[in-house]
Amino acid sequence: MTQLHNREIHLTSRPDGMPVPENFALVETTLTPEDSDIVVQNLYMSVDPAMRPALSNGQTPLGKAMTGGAIGKVIRSASADYPVGAYVIHRCGFREYHVSDGSDLSLITPEDEAITTHLHILGGTGLTAYGGLLVIGELKDKENVFVSAAAGAVGSVACQIAKIHDCRVAGSCGSDEKVTYLKDELGIDYAFNYKSTSIARELHIGLPDGIDVYFENVGGAHLDAACGQMRPLGRIPVCGMISAYNNKGARSEGVTTLANMIYNRVTMRGFVVYEFNHLRSQFLSDMRQWMREGRMKYQETVMEGIENAPAALIGLLHGENTGKMLVRLAEGSAAV
Repeated sequence: MTQLHNREIHLTSRPDGMPVPENFALVETTLTPEDSDIVVQNLYMSVDPAMRPALSNGQTPLGKAMTGGAIGKVIRSASADYPVGAYVIHRCGFREYHVSDGSDLSLITPEDEAITTHLHILGGTGLTAYGGLLVIGELKDKENVFVSAAAGAVGSVACQIAKIHDCRVAGSCGSDEKVTYLKDELGIDYAFNYKSTSIARELHIGLPDGIDVYFENVGGAHLDAACGQMRPLGRIPVCGMISAYNNKGARSEGVTTLANMIYNRVTMRGFVVYEFNHLRSQFLSDMRQWMREGRMKYQETVMEGIENAPAALIGLLHGENTGKMLVRLAEGSAAV
């Protein structure tokens, strides 16, 4: 049987605070697939903030290949369900090749979109924003919406869905360049760099009538400022707490304004993307239509090579990406 020389990223020690390159190792392995196996060459892998807590809480084992979303091409198969040449998506990223029995694969059938969009705007990232805003956030037309981490993969989609619903949208981000991107490229109404100003003051300027829906990605000071400006019957769908991910136990900064939730009857609820799996067909239909109409845009930050996957994750946690952070593992594939 043909052997494959594979490279993969292992977690070698648990980060204390922000991860550093020394927490990871590039490991060379040899794979010997069985005749019944499906061999996938990974083309692109996803890097997401939600990967960070798992590095410290034990969910990511030491000394083994890390996991993450990836798109690959089938290069060897005896399966009619996953023929050679098919594109698949799976959770075995952080490695160049994946050997599968098919149980962890899902076929992708691209239409007129780039294959990478199935790792973000047409994948779990987009569905997270779609379900979080429309289902958990119960978004209505012409409401006032605040999105934190608005230039990130999830936040940028949430901003655009809100604009499609004719809402007034304010977004926070971590650089002046991202402010320009949010206003000039995505067309939101107000954007600010939270690192150089008061979040509460900027929300008073950008949404002077208050906030109906706060799409929460950050926590801490962002949640403290937003809670104080929620309108009656406001909703806070909690997607993430990025500001806490590098803290022990993912503990966030204190929030002092929760009492405002009582008399304003504000609802705050966390969610996870698999709650919206039943909406996937409608989601893909809507997103593809919005993309064709030019109302849904995206940006990718792409790093090259499996060896740069740790740098991509560290860079993401430092806010160095605009839109979706990806690692390109291969341009194409050859049969084996």
